Amino acid sequence: MKMTLTVNPNPLRLIALSVLLVTGNALAGEATNDSDESPIPQSQTDAGQERSLGDAAKPEDSLPGTLTILGTKIPPGTVERLSWSATELFAGVPIATPVLVVSGNLEGPTLCLTAAVHGDELNGIEIVRRVMHNLEPAELSGTVIGVPIVNLQGFRRGSRYLPDRRDLNRYFPGNTKGSAASRIAYSFFNDVVSHCDALVDLHTGSFERSNLPQLRADLRNPDVLALTAGFGSTVILHSTPAEGTLRHAATAAGIPTVTLEAGGPTELEIQEVKHGVKGVQTLLHTLGMVRKVRLWGESEPVYYRSSWVRANRGGILLADVALGSTVREGDLLGTITDPMSNSSARLFSPHSGRIIGMARNQVVMPGFAAFHIGIEAESVPTDESGDELNPHDADDSDSLAE
Repeated sequence: MKMTLTVNPNPLRLIALSVLLVTGNALAGEATNDSDESPIPQSQTDAGQERSLGDAAKPEDSLPGTLTILGTKIPPGTVERLSWSATELFAGVPIATPVLVVSGNLEGPTLCLTAAVHGDELNGIEIVRRVMHNLEPAELSGTVIGVPIVNLQGFRRGSRYLPDRRDLNRYFPGNTKGSAASRIAYSFFNDVVSHCDALVDLHTGSFERSNLPQLRADLRNPDVLALTAGFGSTVILHSTPAEGTLRHAATAAGIPTVTLEAGGPTELEIQEVKHGVKGVQTLLHTLGMVRKVRLWGESEPVYYRSSWVRANRGGILLADVALGSTVREGDLLGTITDPMSNSSARLFSPHSGRIIGMARNQVVMPGFAAFHIGIEAESVPTDESGDELNPHDADDSDSLAE
């Protein structure tokens, strides 16, 4: 059952998005055959074809209407840099976050890219910058809205959180009478997100953890499932979004949303950035918004289940595996050593699978989530989230709600 929100999404948005997904997938398939590009994993393509989209007719090419966002009219074929002001600092001075808009010459969906909802997650900022500044209105069908830094207050402080120590990604869609975090979430959701037909929310691992580039998506939602098929060779993890996250609120409002995780916080990691850029550009092609095809190597699997292995004691954690490593049940993952007594304890894998997330070498406390193992399964779970713990989406310390 969908939440009742103040935003009333236009149902024509999803129809247009669905049509473009089908058309774009067909184009992508033709390009793949011509260029020896590795196909999208079978589990993704089969699921996408199960959607009942055959009754929708492909719209003829036409000039799009003028988009009005943040009080500004954006005509077709233009690029604009706008400002979104959510709240004020303690001195009463408003702070403005840049919002980049590229409006294409032809009709198409509106795709939104958001980054740095957590202020210390830098890779997404660079991904949005590279994608947005490589778009040409004359070659674009539809509109791309990019917000490189949503949590500008946290970004300026190098912090995951807002100044009141709240996690912004626990308060969407927000409300006008709640905490500062809830008011910021409400403003952003209604002023920016409500204009989206689909949304990609860019994140990294949290608290000195790093993630293999991956999509977090609720694969039981057919619109979200169709969206995941557009990212090329990227790991997909079935994950039910926690209430309060932007992914949860946007999807509930009829805006299909996925989270693209890549790398860790506080650093700019070029390989992860390049993967994210390539994934988003592939999505734009799949949606029929651009014609340029991005070539991929081998396809990546879909993980319907995952499990975190936690530290069994405090001390210095040193890993014996790397991101992307394949492990078997009983394999050594890492060692935790007490720096005072020099005694150590080893962490072993309880499952066979692949390391899709892990803690950087650091000092840990007992219970710290250290290694994230993706577990292949035959089907999507029907009644529960695919992951046991997602430190980004459902950390215990961030579970407070108004």
